[in-house]
Amino acid sequence: MSLLLLARHGNTFGPGDKIVWVGAREDLPLVKSGEAQAAALGEALREQSIAPARLVSGPLKRTRRAADIVKAITMSDADIEIDSRLTEIDYGQWGGKTDDEIAEIFGANAIPDWREHHKRPGNAGWSPGDDELKSNALGVLADMATAAFPGLVITSNGILRYFHAAIGFDGDAKVKTGHVCAARKTADGWQPLFWNAHPETLPELT
Repeated sequence: MSLLLLARHGNTFGPGDKIVWVGAREDLPLVKSGEAQAAALGEALREQSIAPARLVSGPLKRTRRAADIVKAITMSDADIEIDSRLTEIDYGQWGGKTDDEIAEIFGANAIPDWREHHKRPGNAGWSPGDDELKSNALGVLADMATAAFPGLVITSNGILRYFHAAIGFDGDAKVKTGHVCAARKTADGWQPLFWNAHPETLPELT
């Protein structure tokens, strides 16, 4: 089964926490609800008898913990591979700030430009550059195309945006915490299946 799943880690903020931008330098762990989201993904896959044959995670705590939970629940035999290309974007001067704080410093259009139009700010110190992030996504996809299936990649929202473009999805590139996306490898490349699905609403994949 040439199925590739792409998932975002779960919540890193709990009730009452200040919600800020979390990038490569903000290496926060999953909170209780975030672990529950990872468990929900694992349960949804187990219900369809899907155990990842290859499981790749970014190196940050939130993605590694999500991978551990999914592996345990699905009883996958795959070792968890840590790939630095899946490290979330370093949001530079945006990191650790709220939406309101960013809007005050960088303007009201800065966040919508990124979220809705995939336009990075030019003066906030983000890294890596756009070309490197595109190359990283294509490189991971090339590696996954030659590996055992089903494959599961767990990373963060900023990085998943580049997979959205590389695979050829249309529409909104955002992935909510704990949500999952899917594509199939075909002779002609990657076939988009769905984007940003809640584990409880997954279609039949087997």
